[in-house]
Amino acid sequence: MSREERYSGIEDVDFLFDNAPVTVIAVRNSSEIELGGLKVGPFEEGNEYEVRFWVARELEKAGIVQSREESLSATRLYKIQWTERIQSTGQLSSMPEDFYPRLRRLLEELKSSSKTSPEKMREYEYVQQLSQDILNCRLKKIVSLASTPGQKSQIIRSLTTEEQELYEKLEKIITEWRSEIL
Repeated sequence: MSREERYSGIEDVDFLFDNAPVTVIAVRNSSEIELGGLKVGPFEEGNEYEVRFWVARELEKAGIVQSREESLSATRLYKIQWTERIQSTGQLSSMPEDFYPRLRRLLEELKSSSKTSPEKMREYEYVQQLSQDILNCRLKKIVSLASTPGQKSQIIRSLTTEEQELYEKLEKIITEWRSEIL
């Protein structure tokens, strides 16, 4: 399996996430703006609008809108990490479908801001550690699930798109390997 094949699913999820609609609130008036060939606006302060995620990010950077979406934070990641650690190997907590794209963006933002702030550097390192722990906990559970024959449909529903793709690939490899061995 080539690197491109392995990561195409993640890139697809990221593309869909970047283009998914999100709700924003205008924090100031603005005339129509063109972003990457797409016209958005005009915006009137206090009104809600639905725009694509990548557009919302650009408008937030420009100070025109504020996102209404709940973002990931170190506190929220800590709660997720704690929940994953206390559950048994056969249990997976349900994650928001867009967990990994949001996590990647949080890490990118913290890494970027950590270059100018020691406080942000510590937060970035902490969030990176929490993220790695969450990933490792879930990965162990997915590998265990994929290698255990039987009815797992309830647990599989708790997997994100990226995790489902990994699970299916692992299950196929393990099943083929078992049939060759036995």
